[in-house]
Amino acid sequence: MTGERILVIEDEARIAQFVERGLIYEGYRVNVARDGQTGLNIARDTPPDLVILDWMLPKVSGIEVCRRLRQDPETRNLPIIMLTARSEEADRIRGLETGADDYLTKPFSTAELLARVRAVLRRIRPALVEDVVAYGDIKVDRTAHRVWRGEQEIHLGPTEFRLIDHLIQHPGRVFSREQLLNAVWGSDVFVEVRTVDVHVGRLRKALTRHNHDDPIRTVRAAGYSLDFSS
Repeated sequence: MTGERILVIEDEARIAQFVERGLIYEGYRVNVARDGQTGLNIARDTPPDLVILDWMLPKVSGIEVCRRLRQDPETRNLPIIMLTARSEEADRIRGLETGADDYLTKPFSTAELLARVRAVLRRIRPALVEDVVAYGDIKVDRTAHRVWRGEQEIHLGPTEFRLIDHLIQHPGRVFSREQLLNAVWGSDVFVEVRTVDVHVGRLRKALTRHNHDDPIRTVRAAGYSLDFSS
């Protein structure tokens, strides 16, 4: 399981479902938006690890979505793969000049899509494909699903592991409960917002069990962050 979160912005239901199924089968967590404005809102609220973006979209076009994501400091480095029925070289160049990292012409196979996704993640954000991610004295082995605090291994449940895995990829950033719900549980799963507090509490207890400092900062009325600077 890879665990990276991918936002698919595609208005054609058949293609959106095809892409979503292929990505989920490969182990990615997927959100789907059916128009450009909704896609922008999701990307800004909970930035994914990669965006798969259709060229022709209602409300806001794919080219304009790409341009706005690149202009926003919070999303300017998001990897973007554009999907389009346009095969002309001028259109491909326009998409890439707008800020897309890769370009896939319809129709395409699942294998080709997944190969492009893996290649873009390796090239643009290599930390996402590293087996081990560390922050402070916390180390997460994403392949083996193991966590250490200093020299001591921390045993976590599956949800707590996904939670620390998400937080350690964005150290210092404050996430609201709703953002953590989307990132850890997924937008299509109904979970009470307060459930986040329960699992953050379990994670905090596990990380501080051996007299370690608490690395999870609670920001009143805002959310939580993994932050050693406070």
